[in-house]
Amino acid sequence: MNKLFDFKHFKGDLFGGITAGIVALPLALAFGVSSGLGPSAGLYGAIFVSFFAALFGGTNTQISGPTAPMTAVSMVVIAGIIAVNDGDVNKALPAILTVFLLAGLMQIGLGVLGIGKYIKYIPYPVVSGFMTAIGIIILVTQILPAVGYYPKEDAEFVDQFKPLAEELILENILREEAGEGILVLEDFEETIKRSETISQADILKESQTLAAANASGVIGSIKMLPKALNNINWLELLLALGTILIIYGFKRITTAVPSTLVALLVMSGIAYGFSLDYRPIEQIPSGLPLPNLEIFTGFSLASLTPYIFTALTLALLGAIDSLLTSVVADNMTKTKHKPNKELVGQGIGNSIGAIFGGIPGAGATIRTVVNIKSGGKTRLSGMMAGVLLLVILLSLGPVASQIPAAVLAGILITVGIGVMDYKGLKAIPNMPKAEVIIMIIVLVLSSVWNLVYAVGIGLVIASLMFMKKMGDLTAERSDVKPLLKEQAWDDEHNFPEALKEEVFIKHIKGPLFFGSTSDFQQLAQQVPNTAKTVVIRLDRMQYMDQSGLYAMEDVLVDLSRRNITVLFVDVQTQPRYMMERIDIIPDLVSEDRIFKTFKECLKWINENVKDKY
Repeated sequence: MNKLFDFKHFKGDLFGGITAGIVALPLALAFGVSSGLGPSAGLYGAIFVSFFAALFGGTNTQISGPTAPMTAVSMVVIAGIIAVNDGDVNKALPAILTVFLLAGLMQIGLGVLGIGKYIKYIPYPVVSGFMTAIGIIILVTQILPAVGYYPKEDAEFVDQFKPLAEELILENILREEAGEGILVLEDFEETIKRSETISQADILKESQTLAAANASGVIGSIKMLPKALNNINWLELLLALGTILIIYGFKRITTAVPSTLVALLVMSGIAYGFSLDYRPIEQIPSGLPLPNLEIFTGFSLASLTPYIFTALTLALLGAIDSLLTSVVADNMTKTKHKPNKELVGQGIGNSIGAIFGGIPGAGATIRTVVNIKSGGKTRLSGMMAGVLLLVILLSLGPVASQIPAAVLAGILITVGIGVMDYKGLKAIPNMPKAEVIIMIIVLVLSSVWNLVYAVGIGLVIASLMFMKKMGDLTAERSDVKPLLKEQAWDDEHNFPEALKEEVFIKHIKGPLFFGSTSDFQQLAQQVPNTAKTVVIRLDRMQYMDQSGLYAMEDVLVDLSRRNITVLFVDVQTQPRYMMERIDIIPDLVSEDRIFKTFKECLKWINENVKDKY
């Protein structure tokens, strides 16, 4: 327990945790609003993820909570599930939180399985394109609230969706009747009866849901931009601009006090103190957060199935986000984090956060840096940050509910600008064309289509390009050449000159896998007619996959048909195991034709191969 809680650094942990918690407050509220679940969800996420990820994690100074990437993916999940539930957030909430809980449990699973050490293999162009897309999504989607325009409150815009809303309501009635077994072509009395109960308020609500969905995301926000600019609420715009100016301007004065917090306090104080007619954020519930037991009582595997891949993406994204921050913390503190333990801690934090209605989070770089610079040295600092946010929730919830929505929009705009990967963007002219293509594909698809699928597509393309490159390099290094042309290895210099037409030597350098099989299969065709013996040197082929195995079999069968004898030299353990499984050894190459060294092979050649040319 001494290592868990080293109270020698209590003062530093206390100051570090309090400072990090103060920095986290405005961001937690802003990310909660951006996600679509409201500021309380962001605050709950920050409290539980920060506390439990610190308690169980593997990075002593890490501060966790809602982050821009996690919020952007959560936003997609939330919007999709709310749309399926007729635009009713309360109705959709259990399903949303179940997805978040599943993501947390998957993170625990990743840690238990030891996946943490493999996260570093995700290609940088995929991460770069994704991070820049996150920035674009947050920046563009916050323009409308920054100018005080909310599409679902624009009566003229909403009216356009009333015919479609009526259609969908009728479809739902027919679907319900079909499920109840009372829908028949001969009798629509029940349908008519139910349709008469539909009120104008129902139609309006469905129309608003459709309008909000149509105006969501980057494409939706860009489509609504002309309308928004024609309906600017100048007070909201000034509040947002004032927030942005303070955030960037105050940093020039000092970085000792978080500029985001200063902007929040100053602009909220002005709006509230002068009794301005501004739009406040949603009400933050007072009292302790309570668990949402509907996650368990209303659990349905069928409703969860479409979101399993999304939950996995959230889990992987949170893992990447957290472990990158852990590396930053290691560099600053000269320590070494435990990646798999960190994933378990993040998973526990996200799981508990989901049960209490919070949005998922990850290790947050800026908050972690602030913690370390303020004196934080142990996991107590992260736990302190969570406790501070809980105290703020319990004591200042009603006050925080008076924060202007435009102020949080301004904060999020600066977050969107800051999260983009400018290093990757600046490097585009000097990067290999393939990597630029991957980055742009992920960037564009993430911004205008689907974050989850974009990352998947980016990983697949990056993997295929990598495999092709490796295949090309392997083929290039292991060119099929007769001994006269191929550069001999050191132990081949004494090969008898008289037998160079009769013996063909093939060097395999590197793995024989699906990326290099096509070149290897040309071997049988390139063996000259003078050759009666082929030596395949396997000293440097340490791995063979199933494609390589069958390519080897095909080549050996072709050579056998031409009455050419094949000799193996120094077969490595894994390739030998594979070839024995399908009887290449001993059916096509017998044990007496497998040699440990080329010297032994050369002795056999001298005894059995005759000079004919």
